[in-house]
Amino acid sequence: MRFSITHPLIAHPYDPGLASGAGIASVARAAEAAGFSGFGFTDHPAPSRRWLDGGGHDAVDPFVALGFAAAHTTTLRLLPNIVVLPYRNPFLVAKAGATLDRLSGGRFTLAVGAGYLKSEFAALGVAYEERNELFDEALELIHLAWTGDEVTFDGRHFSARQVAAHPRPVAEPRPPIWIGGNSSVARQRVADHAEGWCPFAAPAVLARTARTVAMDTFDALAEGVEDLRRRLEAAGRDPEGVDVCFAAPRSGDPGERLGALEDLAGIGVTWVQVSVPGDSVEHAIEAVERYGEEVIGAHP
Repeated sequence: MRFSITHPLIAHPYDPGLASGAGIASVARAAEAAGFSGFGFTDHPAPSRRWLDGGGHDAVDPFVALGFAAAHTTTLRLLPNIVVLPYRNPFLVAKAGATLDRLSGGRFTLAVGAGYLKSEFAALGVAYEERNELFDEALELIHLAWTGDEVTFDGRHFSARQVAAHPRPVAEPRPPIWIGGNSSVARQRVADHAEGWCPFAAPAVLARTARTVAMDTFDALAEGVEDLRRRLEAAGRDPEGVDVCFAAPRSGDPGERLGALEDLAGIGVTWVQVSVPGDSVEHAIEAVERYGEEVIGAHP
């Protein structure tokens, strides 16, 4: 099992230190030293005041910030959590991802979701009702841009004629793609197009807000993983070659957390996202170092 953190800009108003270059570099270096394998950022380019006041959080641009973190680390996988794919033209996503992958020596994973904040879609001029169609077309175009010398495409939302998408990523045949979301649609997208599934822990109330399927028990997660495996096998793919990322247990002593991680591994989880406090750089680093010593260092 591998461990990842999302840089803890998880509150509004944000702590200024965590939004600084020095803060991002310090947390990323601490995570790498503590044994974490992944590091990422959220994606909220235009959050509404109402969402922020209701418990949302501020954010930096994930691609720019990942590039900065890459320059201060050597092994961390650059793993956004997550890029809302319909917000952006897919050629811009492909270019940013390919650039990150090249500059980091092949360390980029594109984790994407369809999004759920209607107000953010409206602010960006993107049709919320068409987000799934936008997502699927964009995913196809990114595949083409990362694996071919030229892209010709004629879709409902995007079209291109002999577009050259160079330089290509370092990773072969392309950087891994992970799909976020709890629904069967998300799992089918993984089976068809991706190398990872990242559902998130969601009780019923949160699931309604995020417009996804509730997932608040390990049993629910296990059912989703089994469904994913069936879909992968039906597509002629080996389920063992596909990652599953889920939230690490937040409570309990180190022994209890290790036990819960073993349960997750038994279900088929290969990566966990570890929560880190977002009130200061110092507190975040302290938590990262403690988790590295008490959990990552003790994990078999």
